[in-house]
Amino acid sequence: MAIDGHEPEADPQARKRHRALFRAIERRRHPPLRRTDITVTDEAAVKRAVKAASLGNAMEWFDFGIYAYLAGTIGRVFFPSGNDTAQLLSSFATFAVAFLVRPLGGMVFGPMGDKLGRKKVLALTMIMMAVGTCAIGLIPSYDSIGFWAPTLLILFRLIQGFSTGGEYGGASTFIAEYAPDKRRGFFGSFLELGTLGGYVGAAGLVTALTAWLGSDTMESWGWRVPFLVAGPLGLIGLYLRLRLDETPAFQKLEDSSAHKASDAADAVETTARGDLKRIFRDQWATLVLCICLVGAYNVTNYLLLSYMPTYLSDEMHYTETHGLLILVATMVVLMLIINQVGRLSDRFGRKPLLTAGMLGFFFLSIPAFLLVQQGSIVAVAGGMLMLGLSLVCMLGTMSAALPALFPTQVRYGALAVGYNLSASLFGGTTPLVVTALIGVTKNEMMPAYYAMAAALVGLVAVACMKETAGTPLSGSPPSVETPEEAAEIVESQAQAPKF
Repeated sequence: MAIDGHEPEADPQARKRHRALFRAIERRRHPPLRRTDITVTDEAAVKRAVKAASLGNAMEWFDFGIYAYLAGTIGRVFFPSGNDTAQLLSSFATFAVAFLVRPLGGMVFGPMGDKLGRKKVLALTMIMMAVGTCAIGLIPSYDSIGFWAPTLLILFRLIQGFSTGGEYGGASTFIAEYAPDKRRGFFGSFLELGTLGGYVGAAGLVTALTAWLGSDTMESWGWRVPFLVAGPLGLIGLYLRLRLDETPAFQKLEDSSAHKASDAADAVETTARGDLKRIFRDQWATLVLCICLVGAYNVTNYLLLSYMPTYLSDEMHYTETHGLLILVATMVVLMLIINQVGRLSDRFGRKPLLTAGMLGFFFLSIPAFLLVQQGSIVAVAGGMLMLGLSLVCMLGTMSAALPALFPTQVRYGALAVGYNLSASLFGGTTPLVVTALIGVTKNEMMPAYYAMAAALVGLVAVACMKETAGTPLSGSPPSVETPEEAAEIVESQAQAPKF
């Protein structure tokens, strides 16, 4: 009797007695792929897709980065004067608000991306992100309009967070479905290169403006400039995304309803469309795995890239400019090596690289924060580089590993839901939680302990996941770079004659 739509497992003894029969049944269920079933990628199209997806991701993290790096200033501008810690906590709470609606955005935009296509939804999320970020730069201060200032700030942060709910899942799906199977890690790493680029752009702009205008002018009006810059960036990203074709995997899924390619294609593709009910019912175990992986990755990511400048200024009493400059230097180093990490994940697998990153945070977080607490620039830079090298092992691998967890029919929706649930619970709340933990315990090592706990969860999740490097995406036929590779796959399926 079939359970949950799956065929029952045959009796092993029956398989032994009737080997030829079971081979024939298996071959009928999974017939050999024809040459026309295999996707031969267009390198120019792949590069255009990578550029458009990465720029959107860069803009997302530019938006979030400028808010994180201006958290102290935003607290003073938008919240009542009084306790500095209370203002900072209010600012980080507003930062975290955007993450509370990210799962809602993922639940709306994710299934929409599986039904309407990746390209249309990614264009929509780009418009919403640009509007939300620009609007923050136009809000009057608390001294001018009182209660309405933080209210409007929260409203536009909600718009940012809702749109971001469809961004990462869609962008990583877009690149994964365009890239050839053997280079998915390399091309996927450009998405996180965009993440680092967005952070570097945000940190660099905030640092330059603070040095040029001074703290008083920055608090008066200079803080608005980085938010307003998001408008033109959004238009550029929108233009690039609208010029793209839909991904080959989604096109095959669309065409299969009208044009049946072959029995082999039908075996790996269906015309079914993902919805939330199917995602939670059929993919719940993989969703839990995704949430754990993303939780570990996001805690460590936001700890280093968003919270660290605040830690250096509030706990170590560095000037805001010096803290940002050290972080920018660290991120530039990571940008120089992240694509090589992607190549390594294609060669050695996703699991070894993810494991290395998790182990790095588990064993190096305490030494790294002890170095940071020494106070000298060399010690601080050394501690941040230790954390950065651990993080880049995850950054350069995760954008290829996560889309491969789910089948094509529900990939955008399932990844958007899983990623954003985890980001909401464990990512955007990291600065708020860590600041509160330090305030309660008076222990400046709390960030290290928090990172270690996240890494431990991540190690368990990596141990449970399947290795997907070099293999076709679930629900799609193989994707290769040349016709010769496609021919080799077809030939390898030919059965040797039996005598």
